[in-house]
Amino acid sequence: MEYRRIGRTEMSASVIGLGTEHLDRKPPAVVEETIHAALDMGINMMDLFMPGEEVRRNIGRALAGRREKMLIQGHIGSVDLNQQYDISRDVTVCRRYFENLLKALGTDYLDFGMLFFVDTPEDYSAVFDGPVLEYAQSLKEKGVIRAIGASSHNPVTARRIVESGVVDLLMFSINPAFDLMPSDADLMSMIENPSGNVTGRDPKRAELYRVCEQRGVGITVMKTLGAGKLLSPEHTPFVKPLTVGQCIHYALTRPAVVSTLIGCRSRQQVEEAVGYLSLSAAERDYAPVVGSRRNDFHGSCVYCGPCQP
Repeated sequence: MEYRRIGRTEMSASVIGLGTEHLDRKPPAVVEETIHAALDMGINMMDLFMPGEEVRRNIGRALAGRREKMLIQGHIGSVDLNQQYDISRDVTVCRRYFENLLKALGTDYLDFGMLFFVDTPEDYSAVFDGPVLEYAQSLKEKGVIRAIGASSHNPVTARRIVESGVVDLLMFSINPAFDLMPSDADLMSMIENPSGNVTGRDPKRAELYRVCEQRGVGITVMKTLGAGKLLSPEHTPFVKPLTVGQCIHYALTRPAVVSTLIGCRSRQQVEEAVGYLSLSAAERDYAPVVGSRRNDFHGSCVYCGPCQP
């Protein structure tokens, strides 16, 4: 495994990380197999945004005895009110869910307390100008979290987050398709109008990556595979699909990126992701595919819909 220093922190992340969303509602044996495989192969970075108590407990059991081997991103503001995924900016609700996460995992600390889903100016104000940020800072002061991070899908808002000086880590959606989207395209507009307004490489995204590098803020990458659609001949926005290795390499060659969080639900899928490390330069090369996109992105929305009811 290869590791990269996480910005200005003293922590280092495996370049292949584990996204755990596909472990939700899976049997404990599946969760254990996947997490043990990740640990056995040197993966030490994991994101856990799901608010459900069952998946949190299953992951906690799988990590038992090896907790210190994994850096965990836990989110402040991810909730499941009315049995649906939701976002809360109510600090009392945020506190309850975060404390539940610690209890379910059987740990007294998390490595990163992630300010959840900060995409719009309204999101930024609700989080950074109020008690949610104060709560995160108090957790850091007490040692309950080692660092503060944030997750975002919008490069303009994400840059504002980075330039606040508050965060050490940004979880951001990066893949070749997203980097072709205009910076004002948000989650819902991409879902509702997947053909989008493709204008070529968006400079605001490239600028964000450079600002992160300059400010010592590491990036962990979500949506590396575009919810699998970049691998599909039917759904890719390019002339042909990318491979898992090409998608990973694209993300890892962006400035400030330290880890790609690949959603896995089996040992085999973990092995496939880690197989990137054994690929030749030619096998990693994404340029021929990315340089030959289709005329439009019709039907190619690469979000997996976790924000949907």
